[in-house]
Amino acid sequence: MQSDASLNEKLHVGIIMDGNGRWATRRGLSRLRGHEAGVEAIRRIVEAAPKQGIGTLTLYAFSTDNWRRPKAEVAALMTLLRFYLANEVQSLVKNGVRLTVIGRRDRLPEGIASAIARAEQTTTEGNALHLRIAVDYSARDAILNAAAKAAALTSITREAFSQLVTGEAGLRDVDLIIRTSGEKRLSDFLLWEGAYAELHFTERMWPEFDAGDLAAALASFHGRERRFGGLQAIMPEEVPSLSRV
Repeated sequence: MQSDASLNEKLHVGIIMDGNGRWATRRGLSRLRGHEAGVEAIRRIVEAAPKQGIGTLTLYAFSTDNWRRPKAEVAALMTLLRFYLANEVQSLVKNGVRLTVIGRRDRLPEGIASAIARAEQTTTEGNALHLRIAVDYSARDAILNAAAKAAALTSITREAFSQLVTGEAGLRDVDLIIRTSGEKRLSDFLLWEGAYAELHFTERMWPEFDAGDLAAALASFHGRERRFGGLQAIMPEEVPSLSRV
């Protein structure tokens, strides 16, 4: 079994899971069916990630701006979140996956926040993969909230500010951000911890995304030179955190 420290030595990958609705519409299916297929894709990628050298996987499930979507679709997404928390936790435990949820919890429908807390507690010993799911999440809000807390301090380092942003001490900065569906923007995702992340955009819709697509994105990542403002390339295991950049 691997320790949290060894997980942090592996890659941190963030994925903007985009295209569920378009995937379904093109097939004459409801948008809900697209979101259901998106949950199936999550299962595939969570299983594949540890085998491909990923220690931390952050998935963008529901942004703060997604509250603007039709009420019926939002309700369906919340139902899927309930289902995932109720039915996937034992599988996560079995596979050594630690789950944490980032973002606001006070606006979620009744019972979901407590279900999240139970899932996090149940999976706390997982050390094959740290799975972070962003729900009601805004990177700008996370930075703004961290700045408000930092204002009360006499001095602060980047490392300490990172902990205020992420809520976790020593979390590895994001190495690679993947966005599916052909869109090429970050959409308020991991703006602080992804400051030096490599970006990979694919035309594949999220419900289609599989282990082979993840491997292709990682192959592209490993073929790049990461200099972090310097002249010499730095290997992934040597990547500095934002506190030292």
